[in-house]
Amino acid sequence: MSSSLKEAIYRQREHLAALLSKSMRTLAKNSATQLHNRTALEKILQQALTEIRCKHLYIMDQNGIQLTDNVTDDGLDEAHFGRDRLDRPYMQDIIGSTDFKLSEAYISRNNKRPSLTAIQVIRDAEQQHIGFLGADYDLRELPGTEEIYQESHDWRQIKGDPAIRGGLFAQQRAESAMDGNLDTILPLMNELMVNHGVFHCKLHFSSSRATIWALDSPYAYRLLNFDELIDPDTCLAYPRRPYLQQSIVAPNEILPILEMGQQLRFADETVYLRSLSLNLCNGMVALNFSCDGTHYLRFDEFLKRGLNFWFGELF
Repeated sequence: MSSSLKEAIYRQREHLAALLSKSMRTLAKNSATQLHNRTALEKILQQALTEIRCKHLYIMDQNGIQLTDNVTDDGLDEAHFGRDRLDRPYMQDIIGSTDFKLSEAYISRNNKRPSLTAIQVIRDAEQQHIGFLGADYDLRELPGTEEIYQESHDWRQIKGDPAIRGGLFAQQRAESAMDGNLDTILPLMNELMVNHGVFHCKLHFSSSRATIWALDSPYAYRLLNFDELIDPDTCLAYPRRPYLQQSIVAPNEILPILEMGQQLRFADETVYLRSLSLNLCNGMVALNFSCDGTHYLRFDEFLKRGLNFWFGELF
């Protein structure tokens, strides 16, 4: 997991813990004197559910055995009364430096949904541990932060299928229809990206096709087959649009990026480029080679590298 993604998850967890811990602590304190009165506990939990907006709210004894029904928006679910929860991941190492714990996300046992659980230790007037308060959350229902995490632009290399890598030297590049027509296809793709609102493209050299995403329909990709890629009339199907303001790639840098992909396609008959993608908004280039290795890197770093660099790095 990238460091930026870890940091974003950490910030979100801190945000959630701050929202939940005070209410959970108050509810645990209010429940402590009624721990042996199931009816009273369930009434307390029902009243608290309006503040602690969770999927299930319940109380366990000090051994993790559930003392109440699951309290939900739909009423009481008695199926979990008496359930032993001590082996569940959210119950591990709960007694420690703090009486509140927000679990790691997990897949729920019953609904198979990404979930997490908040656990608050219940203590009596003498501060002795006498039980646990639990609140289960479906990740879809959690309050969220307002910002999406910013993905790292650091170079990343991902190794592919070991079976393909193991048989690499038994294969050789087969001439595709696209290979013989790149002098037409690359300028056409450049035209679509500069003047027709295409902000992301992926060229599949081996299968002679391309997938593109356009501003006028950003949630759906379009598949261009070989005949469409070699026909300049294809541009007429996409309305002219000003060059994307959010692009961090200059218009005059697009064709050199595509042409570098062409060089990597033909530089070696055993280790060769199978596909290249370019996104103008984040400036990332993705390269997939015949060894099934994939590289993700910024466009400007890609343009600085020569062929010698690439064929030294692939093995």
